[in-house]
Amino acid sequence: MAGCAHLDQVLVTELPESVPGCEDCLAEGTEWLHLRICLRCGHVGCCDNSPARHATRHFESTGHPLIRSLERGEEWSWCFVDELGMMLPEGTGSTRIPPSPLMP
Repeated sequence: MAGCAHLDQVLVTELPESVPGCEDCLAEGTEWLHLRICLRCGHVGCCDNSPARHATRHFESTGHPLIRSLERGEEWSWCFVDELGMMLPEGTGSTRIPPSPLMP
């Protein structure tokens, strides 16, 4: 099985201490379910189960291929181009995130 060909694009190697939520949802006044961080620029977007799918939309508009989950207990990353999930040593630390507005 081939690996991800985009690991050289990882620039975010330390996760932020906290984030207020999905950057685009906060700007638009919409709601998110789970948060993802772009490992190239640090943009925080919402997952594909969220109504607006901002993490994917960020990839589509920028071409930044790699994200990592910011959810508690999740350390996986995803490459949109290679459609490959993986564990990366980059992205150390943990991020305090607010509760999802879509979770009861």
